[in-house]
Amino acid sequence: MNWERVEGQWHQLKGELKSKWAKLTDDDLKHVGGKKEQLIGKLQERYGVMKEEAERQVNEWVAKLDARNPNRSH
Repeated sequence: MNWERVEGQWHQLKGELKSKWAKLTDDDLKHVGGKKEQLIGKLQERYGVMKEEAERQVNEWVAKLDARNPNRSH
């Protein structure tokens, strides 16, 4: 799944994001608004990780979304 699809499905994915990263608040997710760099920044802030680690976690999460939906196009 590319990030544009994540942005398009942001409202549907917010619950899953909160399950994975429980320290993210509703306000955090509203502020992020589907923007990858904003999400990475919030993960850095909430979890105290370096940018590279936050980016790795986000990319891994997106890859798992792909694995779950291998036949979806876009």
